[in-house]
Amino acid sequence: MRKFLVVLDDTRECLNAMRFAALRAEHTGGGIEVLAVIPPEDFNHWIGVGDIMREEARERIVAHFEVFAKWMRDRHGLEPHLVIREGEPVTEILAQVVDDPQIGVLVLGASAEGKDPGPLVTQLTRSAGDLPVPVTIVPGNLTREQLEDIA
Repeated sequence: MRKFLVVLDDTRECLNAMRFAALRAEHTGGGIEVLAVIPPEDFNHWIGVGDIMREEARERIVAHFEVFAKWMRDRHGLEPHLVIREGEPVTEILAQVVDDPQIGVLVLGASAEGKDPGPLVTQLTRSAGDLPVPVTIVPGNLTREQLEDIA
C-alpha cells in the first residue's frame, strides 16, 4: 500500500497538509503516516530535566496526533500511523522517506503568509531532485472546499 507522509507540527499549514493527505489516501486506497520531529535543541539541559522534557514533548505530540487520527478515522475511514523522530526536522523527514519504502508521496503544507512558504518547504524543495518520492506542496490559503475539489 502506498502511504502519504505528512509532517505534524504546530504550524497552520499543517492542517491543510493533513486534510489533503487524508483526502488523497481515501480516494486512492492509500495509507497515512504522520511524522513528528522533536528538535535536539529542546533538550540541552541536565540529563534528568532533558528526559522529562522529551517525554512531555512526546505526550504533546501524541495528543495532537490523536485529534487528527480521530478525524481521519471518523471522516475518512483511515487509520493513520504516528512516527516520532528526534533530530533536525529536514534530516529526519528525509531519513523517514528513505527508511520506509511504502511511502509514495511526501505532503507538505506551505504558509499562506508572506512570500516565504515556510522553512520545511524551502529546505526540502532544495533536495527535491534527490528524493525517492514526489513532494506535494499544499498551499496554505486553500479552503476546505477547494481541497476537497482537487483531492
